[in-house]
Amino acid sequence: MQRVSKAAGRKAISGDLVFRIVNGLLLGLVALIVLYPLYFVIIASISSPEAVLAGKVVLFPVGVNFDGFRKILERSDIWRGYLNTIIYTVLTVILSLLVTVPAGWALSRKTLPGKKFWMMFFIIPMFFGGGLIPFYNVMSSLKLVNTMWAVILPSILSVWNLFMTKTFFETSIPDGLIEAAKIDGAGQFRVFTSVVLPLSKAIMAVMALYYAVGQWNSYFNAMIFLQDESLYPLQLVLKEILIASESTVGGSGETILEQFRLANQLKYVSVIVSSLPVLCLYPFVQKYFAQGVMIGSLKE
Repeated sequence: MQRVSKAAGRKAISGDLVFRIVNGLLLGLVALIVLYPLYFVIIASISSPEAVLAGKVVLFPVGVNFDGFRKILERSDIWRGYLNTIIYTVLTVILSLLVTVPAGWALSRKTLPGKKFWMMFFIIPMFFGGGLIPFYNVMSSLKLVNTMWAVILPSILSVWNLFMTKTFFETSIPDGLIEAAKIDGAGQFRVFTSVVLPLSKAIMAVMALYYAVGQWNSYFNAMIFLQDESLYPLQLVLKEILIASESTVGGSGETILEQFRLANQLKYVSVIVSSLPVLCLYPFVQKYFAQGVMIGSLKE
């Protein structure tokens, strides 16, 4: 009997070991697939453009040089674009939290007058839009075209984020706690500011992160509504640089091939310049990303 149990134990241990090895190999393969493109962008940005075009850059940089970074960082419009993007992102996050969190709390309450109407009010525009031309006409009639608010105001409310916030309040704020606060004499505003907000730091961090990343990476509204280059965000500045570098400038002394090589290197450099702040921030807020994905996934 003991021999049978020991054999079964060894078999179970052996099965667990095989599972862990296979699982580790699969996870390593997935990580390699995800991380290698990012690694390639880094090594290509500091490699010789000729080596990149010839396919010689695979695992290590070849002909290391920082000409692409130097050409981009020497430009004043890059730093102006960085400043504009930081301003747009900070203001968007602040205004988004001021709108999304109270709205999510209101929609989570069963006693909200006309709750079904307000739910449909948010759901319908989530799936159906008026189109670009009506959107532009609205922004123009509000005198927002070619202003920073044309970039900020359309981004301050995401219906998806609003419903995530609503679900968080429904699943994470006990009704008994709200009732106890009301018994103690707290009104609706006092309940929200003194009870709900202190318990909502997780969802506020998640929403701030989502809105910040979304605004940092956005360029479409700026491309449509901004004509003044001094208002361009970083993404639009980099787009203009890439377009200019890929075109042939007469009388510049550069051949088409040389300009093509520069444009190829600038593509990789621009990816790093635009993504570096977010990549540096991500390790510190990774837990909030994971928590944000789990919000609302379980409900009693």
